[in-house]
Amino acid sequence: MNPLLQDWTTPFQIAPFDTISDADFEPALDQALADHRAEIDAIAASDTDPTFANTVEALEAAGASLDKVLSVFFTVAGADSNTEREALQRSFSPKLAAHFSEISSNKALFARVAALWEQRETLDLTDEQARVLMLTHRGFVRSGAALEGADEQRMKEIKARLAVLGTEFTQNLLADERDWFMPLAEADLEGLPEFVVDAARAAGAEKGEAGPVVTLSRSLIVPFLQFSPRRDLRKKAFEAWAARGANGGATDNRAIAAETLMLREERAKLLGYDSFADYKLETEMAKTPQAVRDLLTAVWTPARAQAEADAARLTEMMRADGINDELEPWDWRYYAEKRRAAEHDLDEAALKPYFQLDKMIEASFACAERLFGLAFKPLDVPLYHEDCRAWEVTRDGRHIAVFIGDYFARGSKRSGAWCSAMRSQAKFPQSQSPVVINVCNFAKGDPALLSYDDARTLFHEFGHALHQMLSDVTYESISGTSVARDFVELPSQLYEHWLEVPEVLSEFAVHAETGQPIPQDMLQKVLDAATYDMGFQTVEYVASALVDLAFHEGPAPADPMVRQKQVLDDIGMPQAITMRHATPHFAHVFSGDGYSSGYYSYMWSEVMDADAFEAFEEAGSAFDPERAKALEEHILSAGGRSDAAELYTAFRGRLPGVDALLKGRGLTAA
Repeated sequence: MNPLLQDWTTPFQIAPFDTISDADFEPALDQALADHRAEIDAIAASDTDPTFANTVEALEAAGASLDKVLSVFFTVAGADSNTEREALQRSFSPKLAAHFSEISSNKALFARVAALWEQRETLDLTDEQARVLMLTHRGFVRSGAALEGADEQRMKEIKARLAVLGTEFTQNLLADERDWFMPLAEADLEGLPEFVVDAARAAGAEKGEAGPVVTLSRSLIVPFLQFSPRRDLRKKAFEAWAARGANGGATDNRAIAAETLMLREERAKLLGYDSFADYKLETEMAKTPQAVRDLLTAVWTPARAQAEADAARLTEMMRADGINDELEPWDWRYYAEKRRAAEHDLDEAALKPYFQLDKMIEASFACAERLFGLAFKPLDVPLYHEDCRAWEVTRDGRHIAVFIGDYFARGSKRSGAWCSAMRSQAKFPQSQSPVVINVCNFAKGDPALLSYDDARTLFHEFGHALHQMLSDVTYESISGTSVARDFVELPSQLYEHWLEVPEVLSEFAVHAETGQPIPQDMLQKVLDAATYDMGFQTVEYVASALVDLAFHEGPAPADPMVRQKQVLDDIGMPQAITMRHATPHFAHVFSGDGYSSGYYSYMWSEVMDADAFEAFEEAGSAFDPERAKALEEHILSAGGRSDAAELYTAFRGRLPGVDALLKGRGLTAA
């Protein structure tokens, strides 16, 4: 009796992690694939005329057991991997690619969908049903359902190979991040704040070392680069961080990136597009590569000017320390932190005790309660790791969702932060409430303390979670975050703004030892410094987005590293700043199709989030009930039931320009 295939009698039908073993995954997947295949075959082979119910809704209802198996597997494979799960992932990737390719190339099935599409004006569909039909038909076409013969076969081969490459890229990156660490002698700790020393000692204990270490976890390496006065150690750590995926040998990702780009270009041309970027952006708000380039260029110019001015100031500080070298990437964070402390009188080590993880979780919940009436009650249920915790989410006593938080960095977890739904909200074929998880990589401590950027990350991911939890649609295919890629970051980036609301910080930013709220003068310094070093942050991001776009506009480069250098040279990349994600560790783009040609989307969404928060400011309160109601009605609950531009216009009355973004980043004067 495989627990993955049984009805779950756990509270709110949460996956019974305590009864699931790694040995259950493969047989469960094989059975679930067979079940799904039988359901698809029955729909395609039906001898009745196609209707929305017997075709589109039948497709929506199919694959329930497969969804259960995959939701559990990919949760643990990403957040708590091991050698067995990595092997399973390598096995599952081509198997899943072949399965879904078989569905999308099923001629009889596509014929039924195409017939409905041709008859759509006479079907008396609701607006939501019409949207689902359009998305279903478009999905088949873009998957190659209309291809024939050799082209059809080649498309299947490309999809299968891309699935393998994406898995290999992810696992290589995880291996590099997991295996590298730099031991620190006690003398090497000099100048480091206590919270960095504690994190280094905890990392050493996890690695089985007798003393502290620096790892490639962002929550440890970034503060080390900020505070360590040892330039030689900063250089060694930074170069290891920058070299992830490019160390030669079995975990090198450069050849994988090259093959991925060539296959994506071939895939797009099989479907009749000039480039993969044209193919990918067709369904996004941006629509065209030129629209993306226009946005990124509009931001790049003032950001680069600001970064160059900042680099000159940091170089002066380095010279004052008796270092006559050029300012290097391993110097920037160290001198930027010293400059911030001097100019804003803001000491990160003094600030960090005011940002306790538990209090920031409480703050994110409290904002959701004031805005949307949500309440959060801890749940005592078995989860996949002892670090995880869970809450029941209710409104007016009615169950809304289950929220799971997995906050701490560990060697078995891939880097970064993300939100996913282990079960999405839907009303068809039966009502189901969402189970949503936020995964982060914060440093452990007693108590666990966050940087201000960490706290922003927590609010960001919780914004995604709210998009899932407040979803109120009929069909799962358009539920929650199932929206255009350059719209999906709007709720998450918008929610970050509530961390900056003074009354939120006054209540929840309390000292870990004294319990005293953050002093008003320190609070004001935090808010005043919100756009500090924004030239650096914007340049490293926009450079990555421009390289991503250039990779996919075609032709595919034979050597992506050469193309990367060409792009950076062309835009005048400052010497002391690197891409936020260089090609060999650009998981957004190469671990799967998600953000390929789409890394720009964070900034596209930021144009909207800056404008959207202005709506609350114009109303006179960050917690204005009418604005909150409109935000939920038109965006958070709407999922993908309408075009993204229509949803935003319904909320704001218009589409935004780039001015609010530049103002929010403090770049208007550049």
